Amino acid sequence: MVRCSNNLVGILNFIVFLLSIPILAGGIWLSQNGSTECEGFLDKPVIALGGFLMVVAIVGLIGSCCRVTWLLWTYLFVMFLLILLVFSITVFAFVVTNKGAGEKVSGRGYKEYRLGDYSNWLQKRVNSDKNWNKIRSCLVDSKVCSKLDDKLVGVPVNNFYNEHLTALQSGCCKPSEQCQFTYVSATNWTKTAGTQPNPDCQSWDNAPNKLCFDCQSCKAGLLDNVKSAWKKVAVVNIIFLVFLIIVYSVGCCALRNNKRDGSYGYGYKP
Repeated sequence: MVRCSNNLVGILNFIVFLLSIPILAGGIWLSQNGSTECEGFLDKPVIALGGFLMVVAIVGLIGSCCRVTWLLWTYLFVMFLLILLVFSITVFAFVVTNKGAGEKVSGRGYKEYRLGDYSNWLQKRVNSDKNWNKIRSCLVDSKVCSKLDDKLVGVPVNNFYNEHLTALQSGCCKPSEQCQFTYVSATNWTKTAGTQPNPDCQSWDNAPNKLCFDCQSCKAGLLDNVKSAWKKVAVVNIIFLVFLIIVYSVGCCALRNNKRDGSYGYGYKP
C-alpha cells in the first residue's frame, strides 16, 4: 500500500508528462508556422499550458518516486490551486453562458441573433474595439462567409431562406431580416431606400471582407458559438476536475508515506 500510492502518482504524472510534449510542440509549431493572426494568437497560451503541465508532472514524478518530500509538498500545493482554478472557471463558464439564444424567424430555416440577449460580461468583451478587431480578422481569415457563398452559388432566394445557417453565417454573412434588402446571392444584397430600423443595415457592405462583420448581429452570432463551446468545455472541466481530485488524494497518501518512511530530505532513504 505504501509503495502503491507513490507509484500511482508517479505513473499518473508520467502520463501527464507525455501529454505535455505534443501540447508544447504544437504551441512552438504555431509560433513558427502560424499564417494568420488567429493562429498567432493561440501559440503563447498553448506553449504556457504545455510548459506548465510538463513542470508540474516532473515535480510530482520526482517527489513521489524519489520520495522528495519538499517537492511533493510543492506539487500538492500547485495541484490544490489548480483544482480551485478549474472549479472557478467551470462555475464562471456556466454563469456567463446562461443567457442568450437565437430567435426563430418565421418562414426561415435559420435564426437571427441579438447582442443584448447575452450576458453583460460577454458583451463587453466583443464591444471592445481592440478585441473585436482581432476577432474580426480571424473571422475574415476563416472564410466563413466565402464558404457559404461557394456552397450556395446560384441558389434562388426561396432555397436560401430554407437554409439552416450557423450562428456566424446568419449574423456575419447576411443582413438582418429587418433591413428588407433584395437578395442577389448568399452574400450579395441590394440595399433598399429609406430609413432602416436596425443600425446593422447601415453597416452592411457587399465587399467580401466587410459584409456584416461590423454588425451587432455578427458579435451576437460569435457569442452564441462561444456559449455552445464553453458549455462543452465546462463538461470537460468537470471530468478534469474529478481527475485532479483523485490525483491530489493519491498524492496526499504518497506524502504521508514519505513522512512515515522519514523521507524529509532530498531523496530516497533506505
